[in-house]
Amino acid sequence: MNATTMVVFLVLFAFVTVLGFYASRWRKSAVANIDEWALAGRQFGTFITWFLLGGDLYTAYTFIAVPALAFGAGALAFYAVPYTIVVYPFVFVVLPRFWSVAKAKGYVTAADFVKGRFQSRGLALAVAISGILATLPYIALQMVGMKTILQALGFGGDIPIIVAFAILAAYTYLNGLRAPAMVAVVKDILIYATIIGALIIIPGHLGGFGHIFQAANVKLHAAAKPGSVLLSPKLYTAYATLALGSAVALFFYPHAMTGVLASKSRDTVRKNAAFLPLYSLMLGGIALLGFMALAAHINVNGNNNLAVPLLFLKEFSPWFVGVAFAAILIGALVPASVMAIAASNLFTRNIYREYFVPHASENQQAGIAKFISLLVMLAALIFVVGIPVQFSLYLQTLGGVWILQTVPMIVGGIYTRWFHRTGLLIGWLVGMVLGTWMEYSVGFTTSFFALSPGIVGYAGIWALIANGIVVAILSLILHAAKVSNGVDETTVSDYQEEATSA
Repeated sequence: MNATTMVVFLVLFAFVTVLGFYASRWRKSAVANIDEWALAGRQFGTFITWFLLGGDLYTAYTFIAVPALAFGAGALAFYAVPYTIVVYPFVFVVLPRFWSVAKAKGYVTAADFVKGRFQSRGLALAVAISGILATLPYIALQMVGMKTILQALGFGGDIPIIVAFAILAAYTYLNGLRAPAMVAVVKDILIYATIIGALIIIPGHLGGFGHIFQAANVKLHAAAKPGSVLLSPKLYTAYATLALGSAVALFFYPHAMTGVLASKSRDTVRKNAAFLPLYSLMLGGIALLGFMALAAHINVNGNNNLAVPLLFLKEFSPWFVGVAFAAILIGALVPASVMAIAASNLFTRNIYREYFVPHASENQQAGIAKFISLLVMLAALIFVVGIPVQFSLYLQTLGGVWILQTVPMIVGGIYTRWFHRTGLLIGWLVGMVLGTWMEYSVGFTTSFFALSPGIVGYAGIWALIANGIVVAILSLILHAAKVSNGVDETTVSDYQEEATSA
């Protein structure tokens, strides 16, 4: 490895490490409670929230996996662009109200909201289980992204990734959400610089975008599983349902919810829904890197995840390779930290406090959440070190399927009290079982399931539809039978007033 590349990489990594530990001095309250550690006291304005949510949602694995999919399958990879456009009108409408109710009632997790709305510990536990299950392999995949970059740098074995995550775990434990929020600013600046540089430098080396698309198309057609730079008509349904399902699921992941709840006002949430689509422009550039790697004749030896690192090594000057690799590695640290915080919040608030220590103080909850965040990261580290990468990839496809099954509870709870809590719980169970079975039936190698030879779609959407049908039918039956719902009698208009006052 070039010495200049290594020095630039290590200097940037050292800088963000110092920044992560320095976060303890930034706007910290004297009160060490769960709200302070997990949500930074709900003090983040538009600027910091924009970087935090961007760092949360556009991860190192996005930087690796989206172009890897373009490299191996072609146009299907671009589903990531429309779904990150479709999601923001939904965020603009739904999440400011969710933030306001959570702020007024002191909710830290989506499961807190569901419990308060439906007066149901069972529903809250369902949301917590879904969130934790979906988050653990997602953290592991951030480590996969880190491991890929460290391998490209020439670091062999597992020691470097263990050291990197030990540092991450330490400043997350000490400083909570403030640490990834500060690091996210540096991470996003570096990633924007890398993408802009790539879109200028690499096409110049490869003869322009026309040649890139032409050469990529030839390589894709000649592959063992032929692809194309244009979407095949037989993939239209798969593409559309995957984009739609991913859009709906995105902000219901616990780490995205954590970023939203850390905002200081509902206007901050709205402004970010307006500004975050700027990341979608970047995502389009990231996807194009897969086609550039094909045009540059990058040989990945069966590991498509190496397409981007090897492309950068071939096309960038050594110092810029250091910047790009640091950007991707730091791009794993930010979401992994927030994900660990979010998973520990769910466990502490909705399992530990709910079932083991009902009267745990806010300070006690903060202590348990810190400890659980370490266990979550350790579990993810063991997962990556001890289990072949392909299995972590297969498990991650379940994340969106599982998270989608919480949507009827959360969105339904925000807008109406008609849904019956028993129907919601059974609908969730049906969606979880059906979605998991669909993934299992295709060997966890894809997220697509064929309802018939001509209707192939995202398993998460099929499971969500089944979930919704069960909820609607059971709610009708249970209301007709006058079975008590026990739901919070606050009306939609009352929530609107609460949201306005907050």
